Amino acid sequence: MVNETDRKAARQPPSMSQWKQIQQLEIRLLEQVDYLYDDNFPMDIRQGLASWIESQDWDTAVNDESMATVLFTNLLAQLERVRLQEQNFLQRHNMKIIHQQLQLKYATNPAVMARVISTCLREEQRILSSACMQEQGPLEKSLQNSVAFERQKNMDNRVGLIRNSVQLMDQAVKYIEDMQDDFDFRYKTLQSQESSDRNSERMKQEVTRLQEILNRLDFKRKEILSKMDIVIKEIDDLITSQLNPELQDWKRRQQIAAIGGPLLTGLEQLQSWFTLTAQSLFQIKRQLDKLGDLVLKVTYESDPIPLQKPQMEERVKYLIYHLIKSSFVVEKQPCMPTHPQKPLIIKTGVQFTTKVRLLVKLPEVDYQLKVKTTFDKDLPPGRVSRQFFILTNNTKVMDIEDYSNGCLSVEFRHLQLKEKKYINGTKGNEGLLSVTEELHSLSFEACFTVQGLTIDLETCSLPLVVISNVSQLPGGWASVMWYNLLTDEPRNLSFFGNPPRANWSQLSEVLSWQFSTFAGRGLNKEQLTMLGEKLFGQHASCGEYQVSWSKFSKENIPGKPFSFWMWLDSILELIKKHLLPVWNENYIMGFVSKEMERALLKDREPGTFLLRFSESHLGGITFTWVEHNDNGEVKFNSVEPYTKNRLSALPFADIIRDYKVISDGVVPENPLKFLYPDIPKDEAFGRLYNSQPSKVHPYIPSTLIPISELRSNVSTTPPSCRSPEPPMTPGEFDMLSEQLCFDIDTMSSPYSE
Repeated sequence: MVNETDRKAARQPPSMSQWKQIQQLEIRLLEQVDYLYDDNFPMDIRQGLASWIESQDWDTAVNDESMATVLFTNLLAQLERVRLQEQNFLQRHNMKIIHQQLQLKYATNPAVMARVISTCLREEQRILSSACMQEQGPLEKSLQNSVAFERQKNMDNRVGLIRNSVQLMDQAVKYIEDMQDDFDFRYKTLQSQESSDRNSERMKQEVTRLQEILNRLDFKRKEILSKMDIVIKEIDDLITSQLNPELQDWKRRQQIAAIGGPLLTGLEQLQSWFTLTAQSLFQIKRQLDKLGDLVLKVTYESDPIPLQKPQMEERVKYLIYHLIKSSFVVEKQPCMPTHPQKPLIIKTGVQFTTKVRLLVKLPEVDYQLKVKTTFDKDLPPGRVSRQFFILTNNTKVMDIEDYSNGCLSVEFRHLQLKEKKYINGTKGNEGLLSVTEELHSLSFEACFTVQGLTIDLETCSLPLVVISNVSQLPGGWASVMWYNLLTDEPRNLSFFGNPPRANWSQLSEVLSWQFSTFAGRGLNKEQLTMLGEKLFGQHASCGEYQVSWSKFSKENIPGKPFSFWMWLDSILELIKKHLLPVWNENYIMGFVSKEMERALLKDREPGTFLLRFSESHLGGITFTWVEHNDNGEVKFNSVEPYTKNRLSALPFADIIRDYKVISDGVVPENPLKFLYPDIPKDEAFGRLYNSQPSKVHPYIPSTLIPISELRSNVSTTPPSCRSPEPPMTPGEFDMLSEQLCFDIDTMSSPYSE
C-alpha cells in the first residue's frame, strides 16, 4: 500500500533538478556520486550543463547512432557556450581541455558517450532512491559496516606509522654507513703507520678508539636489525589482519554492486594501502642490500648482519611476492556493452569487456608486462560442460593510466567467445544443469621480474553465465544474482549443483535493487511485503523465511505457466521500456492482489482507480476503478492488461487520459477520476501526457483512444464485480464513430482478472 508520506510526495511536482537533489545528499552518498565521474565524463560537464543533460534522451541515443551524433554535437556546442560565458580564467582553460578530450574520445563513436552519460544518470537516480528508502536492508547495512570510517582511519594511521619507521631506518642505515666509513678510514690509517710507531701511546689510544667505534658499530647493526625485524613483523601482521580482509571486503562489495547494490567505491584507497606497504617492503629490501654491502667492507666475529640478513631477506621477498600477487584484481567484471547493468552474462559471438589492475605501483620491471586471458582454465573434476574458446586476441600489455597514481592496468574491450564444435555434431553431453545454471570463469595470467624477484600473477573473474540466445538472459541474470547474493567464493563453479536457500530479508533487498537499477526507483516496504505474499503467502512477514532456488526461478507459480522470476523480470522490462515516467512518480501500486485491490477501493469515491501489475500475464499492467449503484452496491471494473505491444502504440499516461467506456449505448465517458487514494487524475498524470497526438494515417491526423464496452445485463459477471466486455455491436460502433475519430485496431478488450 502507498502510505501517506509517499502519497503526499507523489502529489508534489519535482521542484529541483536531479543534480540539485544529488548535491543535498549526505557525504557517504556523495562519495558514491564522486566515483561515477572521471575522464570519460568529467563532473565539470555534469555541473555546468546539468539542466540540458537531464532534458536529453540518452537511453535512446545509446542504440541510435544518428541521435547519438546529434547529441554529441549539441553537447560540444553547449560546453563551448558555457566556456565563453565563464569569467574564471582557470575554469575556462579546463573547459577547453575537456572539450578537446571529448572530441578525441567520442568523435568516432558518440554512442559510447551516450552510454556513459545514460549510466551516470541512472546511477544517480539509484543513489537518490536509496537515500529516500525509510531503512536500509541487511545487505547494505553489512556493507556499510565493512567500510566503516573508523576502520579506514585506523588503517591509514597504521600504514603511515610503518612508512615513518622505514624512513627512520633509512637514516639509521646512513648513520651506520658514516660510522663505518670513519672506522675504515681510521683503521687503514693505523695500518699505514710505521711498525716502530705502533707501540706509541698515541697509537694505543687510536686502537682503543677503533675498538670503541667497532663496539658502537656492532651495537648499531644489532639495533637496526632488531628494528627491521619488528617492522617486518608489523607489515606481516598488517597484511594478514587488515590489508587482506580489506581486499576481501572490496571483492564482496564488488559482487553486491554487480547485482544492483551500492555503488562500488574504495579501490583507490585500497590501492594506496597496497602501494605504500609494498614501497615499505622494497625500501627494507634495499636497506638489507646496503647492509650486505657494508659487510663486504667491514666485518668481524659475531657480526649480526651475516647471521640475520638471509632469513630477514627471505621473509621480505615472501611478503613482496604475496602482496603483489594478491594485488592483481579484476577491476571491472566481464560485461557486454549492450547490457552494462547485467555483468557476468556473456553471449556467444557478442563482444564483451573486462579490466584487470595491479594495486601496487611497481619500480621498473625488466620488460613489458603482458596479461593473457584464458577461458575455463580449471574446470571442476568430472564436470560435464559445454566448452568455449576466446575467438579474439587474448593477450594485451598492461599500461599506466593517468588517474591510477602510476599503477598498471589493462582493459580487454573486444573479447568474444565461440563454442567448440564436436565431431558427432553435438555440443557435448547434456548435464543436469540448465545453460543458465552452468558457471564458467575467465582467468588472467602474467609474469614479470622486479628487483631480481620473479612473480607469477593470476586472478579470475567471478563465475560467468554463457548464453547463446538473448531469450536466456533473464534466466542467466537470476543465476548471477543468486550466486553473488549467497556466496563470496571467487570461483565455485559447482554452486548450482546444490544451491543454498536465500533469506527473504536479503533476497527482497536485491529485488528492490533491480527496480532502482533498471527503473530508477526501488520498492518500498509495502510493495516488498506484497511480493513476499505472492511468493509464499503470509509467511512473508517473517524476514528470515527462506526461499529455494527452484521456487524462485525454476518452478512455475501455481496455476501459471511461468516462474516467479520470469513474471517479475517481465514487469521490470515493461517498466523500463514503457512505464518509467509513471513508475518514477510512484503512481503504480504494483503488486497488490485482486482481493486487496477491492478492499482498498470499496470505500473510495466513484471513479477512484489504482494501477497494478497483472498476475496472469507476463509483463502486463491493468487498472481497476470503483463505482457505486443507486442502491449503494459497490462495483469494480478491471481492464484487460496492457502489454508491451499495446503500450508501444500509445503511452500509458495517454491511455489513462483518453480511456472511454460505452455502457448500453450511452455516449462514451472516461470513468477514471481519482488515482488512489484521492489524487485527481489530471493532477497526477498531467505532466506526463503526450501533447502530440499519435499519427496513424499519412494524411488525416487521428488520435488513438482506448475504448471498452460495459454492459449492464451480462449475467456471467457477479453484480459486485462487473467488467467491461467486448465486442461492440455494429450499431454501437457506428454511434461511437460519429462522435470520435479512432482506429479500430486500438480498441481495448478488457475483462476482470
